[in-house]
Amino acid sequence: MARKRKADGRTPRRTLWWRTLIAIAVCGAAVGGVAVYRACSDTADTERPVTMDEASRLALSRLNLYQASPVKVVLTATEGAAVVVRVEGVVDYRTHRAVGSYEVTGASGPSKAATPAAGRLDRGLIVWDTGGLGLAPAPEGDDGPPWKLAGHIPRSGWSPRSYTSDPLDAGLQLLIGLGADRPDNPLLLAQSGARLLGSDRIDGRAYERFAGPRAQGATPGTGPDEGRSPLTYWVDADGGLRRVTMRMPGLGTPTSVEFSGRDGRAKLPGAPWGSG
Repeated sequence: MARKRKADGRTPRRTLWWRTLIAIAVCGAAVGGVAVYRACSDTADTERPVTMDEASRLALSRLNLYQASPVKVVLTATEGAAVVVRVEGVVDYRTHRAVGSYEVTGASGPSKAATPAAGRLDRGLIVWDTGGLGLAPAPEGDDGPPWKLAGHIPRSGWSPRSYTSDPLDAGLQLLIGLGADRPDNPLLLAQSGARLLGSDRIDGRAYERFAGPRAQGATPGTGPDEGRSPLTYWVDADGGLRRVTMRMPGLGTPTSVEFSGRDGRAKLPGAPWGSG
């Protein structure tokens, strides 16, 4: 993108996970006034505080993402008025950079208040990092992976912008900040309100569903969502992160992120972040 980055492309290290992720989430979604969302579970769920073993696996999930980089991701965000944005791509947590393709579907016409008509409204390529995002038209007649297509677009071909507070931008910010080069402190996670919500099976694998640490200043048992974090994580027995959802104000469907493992072929393009 057009803005310059630090030479190594990295962000300052954060030692307290709950501060990091809540800060990211609150940037796009105030904790108060959120719509309650619960995933369907294949077992009877009893919500409770996490044990130290559970907190330890949750604490490992960011490091596991970092070590697996670049990882394949799918982000789905509902923008309201039946408009849905879907981003498929890869994230490199070593450089805190990501590239993908996006597709917007939903209500047609210049006004989102118009009668909804299913269909594609827009599509293209997207790159993002900790500072913002850039968009570019997808090259015609080429069905290669997004990271490869993006490599053919010069720096001048990207339209950069800063993040806003809409669901897509909040999801992109959350996604780019999830990986870390060290595990988090499980004791701090447990003390700051992380909770076990239940368990699910995704693609035949068992995952436990956790509510993240509470927002700073939130009082347990109070507010529209009883002071619980707007972030929910699906983590397996090895600390692998499969899914994250973030509830947004006024929307019944949360912004969701799905991880599907390492993409060893992916090479993120340098042009969007170049200095020339």
